Amino acid sequence: MENITITAATPEELRSGELGRKLRHYNYGFAGEYPEQQYIRLTARDENGRLLGGLRSFVFLYWLSIEVLFVEADVRGSGLGSRLLDEAERQAIELGAKNAKLETFEWQAPAFYQKHGYKEYARIDDYAPGFYLVSMKKLLAR
Repeated sequence: MENITITAATPEELRSGELGRKLRHYNYGFAGEYPEQQYIRLTARDENGRLLGGLRSFVFLYWLSIEVLFVEADVRGSGLGSRLLDEAERQAIELGAKNAKLETFEWQAPAFYQKHGYKEYARIDDYAPGFYLVSMKKLLAR
């Protein structure tokens, strides 16, 4: 173990997916075989092409993981965020997801997600100075 070097992954190594495949095959011994990670990427634009919001997420091990949900300030309250979330959950269920999870700061949208059935299961106080980060999850409808 003396002659091991650690370097930044090359673009080719990233494209190959070899490291992820190795981990997935290791996991199969514990969790059984499961589908590869599937992405759900949604974008909302108005009739002029203006980006109003979007959602970035993926399904892995039957969980929808929401990474980003953003709606421009001037269209918040219009239902766009709900539409994006509902569509992501619908697609995730089609991909086999049984649950959903996300993280959000207290100044962002905990109340929005609670309105959509998400429940807090963990909190890190002072994650950003003076603000907590909350982890939330939801059982998806079947």
